[in-house]
Amino acid sequence: MGRGRLRIHLGAAPGVGKTYAMLSEAQRRVERGTDCVVGFVEHHDRPRTRALLEGLEQIPRRELEYRGAVLPEMDLDAVLARRPQVVLVDELAHTNVPGSRNAKRWQDVEELLTAGIDVLSTLNIQHLESLGDVVESITGVRQQETVPDEVVRRADQTELVDMTPEALRRRMAHGNVYQPDKVDAALSNYFRPGNLTALRELALLWVADRVDEYLQRYRSEHDVSAIWGSRERIVVGLTGGPEGRTLIRRAARLAEKGAGGEVLAVYIACGDGLTAASPGELAEQRTLVESLGGTFHHVVGDDIPAALLAFARAANATQIVLGSSRRKTWQYVFGPGVGATVARDSGPDLDVHIVTHEAIAKGRGLPVARGARLGRSRVAWGWAVGVAGPAVLAVLLSAFDPGLANDMLLFLSLTVAAALLGGLRPALASAAFGSLLLNYFYTPPLHRWSVSDPKNIIAIVIFVAVGAAVASVVDLAARRTHQAARLRAESEILSFLAGNVLRGETGLEELLERVRQTFGMESAALLERAGDVEPWTCAGRTGTGPVLERPDDADVDVPVGDHMALVLTGRVLPAEDRRVLGAFAAQAAVALDRRRLRAEADRARTLAEGNRIRTALLAAVSHDLRTPLAGIKAAVSSLRSEDVDWSPEDRAELLEGIEGGADRLDHLVGNLLDMSRLHTGTVTPLIREVDLDEVAPMALGGVPEGSVTLDIPETLPMVAVDPGLLERAMANLIENAVKYAPAGTPVLVAASALADRVEVRVVDRGPGVPDDAKDRIFEPFQRYGDAPRGAGVGLGLAVARGFTEAMGGSLNADDTPGGGLTMTLTLRAAATAATAETSATEATAGTRAPTATPTAPVGLVGPQPVRPAEPGPVRPAEPERHSS
Repeated sequence: MGRGRLRIHLGAAPGVGKTYAMLSEAQRRVERGTDCVVGFVEHHDRPRTRALLEGLEQIPRRELEYRGAVLPEMDLDAVLARRPQVVLVDELAHTNVPGSRNAKRWQDVEELLTAGIDVLSTLNIQHLESLGDVVESITGVRQQETVPDEVVRRADQTELVDMTPEALRRRMAHGNVYQPDKVDAALSNYFRPGNLTALRELALLWVADRVDEYLQRYRSEHDVSAIWGSRERIVVGLTGGPEGRTLIRRAARLAEKGAGGEVLAVYIACGDGLTAASPGELAEQRTLVESLGGTFHHVVGDDIPAALLAFARAANATQIVLGSSRRKTWQYVFGPGVGATVARDSGPDLDVHIVTHEAIAKGRGLPVARGARLGRSRVAWGWAVGVAGPAVLAVLLSAFDPGLANDMLLFLSLTVAAALLGGLRPALASAAFGSLLLNYFYTPPLHRWSVSDPKNIIAIVIFVAVGAAVASVVDLAARRTHQAARLRAESEILSFLAGNVLRGETGLEELLERVRQTFGMESAALLERAGDVEPWTCAGRTGTGPVLERPDDADVDVPVGDHMALVLTGRVLPAEDRRVLGAFAAQAAVALDRRRLRAEADRARTLAEGNRIRTALLAAVSHDLRTPLAGIKAAVSSLRSEDVDWSPEDRAELLEGIEGGADRLDHLVGNLLDMSRLHTGTVTPLIREVDLDEVAPMALGGVPEGSVTLDIPETLPMVAVDPGLLERAMANLIENAVKYAPAGTPVLVAASALADRVEVRVVDRGPGVPDDAKDRIFEPFQRYGDAPRGAGVGLGLAVARGFTEAMGGSLNADDTPGGGLTMTLTLRAAATAATAETSATEATAGTRAPTATPTAPVGLVGPQPVRPAEPGPVRPAEPERHSS
């Protein structure tokens, strides 16, 4: 019995139609005569989905009792006993009720597949285990129910059920996904356009990667070596020369012309690991190709054209980009070159682009050979063996005559030993001295410098040639070993430097200390000056006794541009160290610029915050003071009027109005004084941890009783805000929403937690605001539509946004599903409260009972039971003060 086949209908979010697509497939299979049954399908009371269940055999569900509730689950034993050809199992990531045979539904599916039963199932992209952190950062919801990626990767078919975010939101607004009482909360939280777009991109990319895996697997199984141009993959051949950056940019432009183009930069090193390529240049090219969205690869191969073509075919590349050869004309006598060879052997399935650049025919710039760097003691031993060794050997061989051939092998062994110990020169000396001794003592005629037998002449010449060749090879290996070790050290230093500086993890002083430690110097400093005749100043320093006035006083100075220099003291560095030191100097200048830009950004941010406070202060002084003053003046004028004989009750009511207005003025003036001190930079907003349910009722004082419904969950984290500023911002938003809400339709003020932030939504069912006017309503003195005089001067929303941004939050306007406007106030959650909430969630996650018939994605924050609005202080009616 073979293993069953698994087909997964994958979607970006609930409601895209996965279950509908699965049931449609089941209906088609039943029509073809396939034995297909329903193991577990949840239709969520959707009529069209429920209709597709008609005509399909359904295995009765097993009911389990958990914490006093009876919950249905798939009866795995009944399905195995029925043994259909195909079984439908919805919601692959579902957690079974405790007491079930398996903890997870995907484990039930594994048993069905092992039994040889084909399975159709559904899954949302957010339930993949590897994407948990990504989904949480996008939606603010941590998925508790996940499926291991390997389970999904082993699926025989993965079908993407796709829907645009706009279409999905329309389905939800029409009530085709959730019940009407859950639609508003879902659209305002998990199903926002940005969330849906990001989840859809994740789903598309994941399925695209699986398709690419299937294609590579098929090509491997069927031994397909030809390139299939399913999408443009462009391989860039790099040599480590300066033309590499030109080639990478050219390849990036080629990739942009086709959808899904990909750039793969590859550097091929010789098989012995020795190369003359510049590590610094390769590091820059790696950074460049990664910044353009490509990938960098390092391949080892003795035959560079063959290795490049093999890499391109293995990657299913469609194009290769190479630079015109840097070899001079006379060097072509040694071969046609890499570019010509690749173009000749590429075949019809690979296009080869030869790109011109500035370094054409200027030579490869091979390095000048340096000494062997074997150490003085080894060189001394090499000379001793190479010079004294042949003399001692000649004395020893005088006692007996093993023959000329053996004599030559013995002298050759001394030459090899001299090469291994001292390098080229001692070995050449040993070969020359040994050949003279062989000629004089052991080649007829003896004790003469002539040779009678021509064969002996050839033997001596071969002896000298072999000795010289061995000495050359040993010397070259020693130099290359030293060069490879040095290049490896340089590449490690440059990699560390580039990584830290690009990520902004290293400041100027830390970078200078790294320079001092790397090169073993006493001090390091970065000097700069404003002009050619201006004095030098120190921008940063480290170590003891740094040079602070003139670069000429330092042991080492590396210029950075015209008016900056990196100076070091301690010793004079060799010229070969200045290459890496130059990279350090350039990065030190970048670190200095970053520090200054950060300081400028901080100053600009301070000025911007001052401007926001100034705008909010002007709005509050010019407008908010007028309303309580008008109420107080009206009440006082009424009391002083001699035409009306006020009853004690009326007089008490007027006095209460005066007292309320005075209290409001006192509260407002206190906030304004704090704002003025904030504007002058003497204080900052009094940010502290506050419960929203303490501030929200206080913001309802200016609206009629019963016109607002509060939905502030008690489990909501505390927020880090200034309570006075938050109250004023919420009051403006609520009063604005009440003004435009239809009569008898209360405004909803709801709050929910999303990751490290808390959102407060003020929802009305009024006429709403067009998209092109949503930003303008937050500008001062802007009123949506031609509002008549007396409807406010258009500062309310500007004040609310100014106060919100001063506290580090944000305020945005969105459409209310079904009509109206939703103001979303985003605040920072208090760190301690957020940590405590996370700990409590983790502590209770393992004991939470699964739901029988889920109607929303796991973690979706929906409306809580509505609590009556807490009464606030009664205030006189105010003229409209807001923007929309």
